[in-house]
Amino acid sequence: MSPNTSKKRKHVSSSSSSSSAANIDTSKPTAIFKPSSGRRWTLSIALPGSIILNAQSHDLKTTLAGQIARALAVFCVDEIVIFSDEPVPLHTPSLPKNAYTGNSEPGQFLAHLLSYLETPPFLRRSLFPEHENLRFAGKLPSLDMPHHLRAHEWCEYREGVTVNPSSSSGKSMSKRGKMHRRTESEDDEQLQHQSLVYTGLNEFATINVSIPLNTRVTVRFDPEDGRRAPRQDIEQRLGAEAVAPSAPREEAGYYWGYAVRNAESLSSVFTECPFDGGYDLSVGTSERGEPLSSLQPMQGDGSTLFAGFEHLIIVFGGVAGLEKAVQVDAELQEHSVIDPKDVFDYWINVCPGQGSRTIRTEEAVWMALMGMRPWIMGE
Repeated sequence: MSPNTSKKRKHVSSSSSSSSAANIDTSKPTAIFKPSSGRRWTLSIALPGSIILNAQSHDLKTTLAGQIARALAVFCVDEIVIFSDEPVPLHTPSLPKNAYTGNSEPGQFLAHLLSYLETPPFLRRSLFPEHENLRFAGKLPSLDMPHHLRAHEWCEYREGVTVNPSSSSGKSMSKRGKMHRRTESEDDEQLQHQSLVYTGLNEFATINVSIPLNTRVTVRFDPEDGRRAPRQDIEQRLGAEAVAPSAPREEAGYYWGYAVRNAESLSSVFTECPFDGGYDLSVGTSERGEPLSSLQPMQGDGSTLFAGFEHLIIVFGGVAGLEKAVQVDAELQEHSVIDPKDVFDYWINVCPGQGSRTIRTEEAVWMALMGMRPWIMGE
């Protein structure tokens, strides 16, 4: 091979690279989400709750839920739908309120843990009472999403929970989610048409709408409040307004966590879609699908294949694939739908030529979201 055709190795100045590396504080995360503009499109995934049954113990089921939650957070998924791919039981046994459901109601168990992980840590004690499903919650990974703000971090949006301004014992919520004694009684008449919201800050937020206690709410602060020095007096309050949970994403472009929805069947994933007009783009995954590489990332006019979608959903099957979900779905059977690929706009295989006989659903979620990212993000 002649010198002119040989590859040239890229040389980097050792002095410049050493200098830049020395200035990086690797003890703290540097990949902080930075929104650029509002985002109206959404990304959803759907998978069967039966995948929980594939894990043998309570501990392993919890770990599986954590793996899925990490994928949702890393790839900015806005909604996860957990559907049933099992026949509808004739009799559903009634369980105690705090009973473990990992074996009897795997979809409910998965939804419970995913909702717990999506909730900012400072709100979990208020919104999630002790439950057998959460026995191993301490082993779950941190998601550290943009709305999981620390007390010293400022953002014009925050998640909070409505709290009682005063109780018979004269106590209220403190900044650590515990109780502290108030120095003066509250003016109940003033708060009659307002709600007090704990958002993880030293100050409570007051919103001009009455919301039931212990309700999660998204609030928006006056941007000017972020420029003031933090107040240490917890009796002080911040003015705020309640906004839709989608407001941080639609107005400012923040990734604001994922919504969790249960569906009784595969068809219910679509018929109960919360978005106006439903999902305008759907992708089913299967080892019998077309290779992901067959979907050309760019069209002839330079646009991405998925350009212009509003609400995209990617659907995964369980151990027996999406074929099983179609077979037990009464509505799909009524419409003579036999082949699951007829349910979706695209039917893809995320890992052609796989070395293992099976790919677990939690693995397929990571593969699909990574492989489809250029299409989704328009890169």
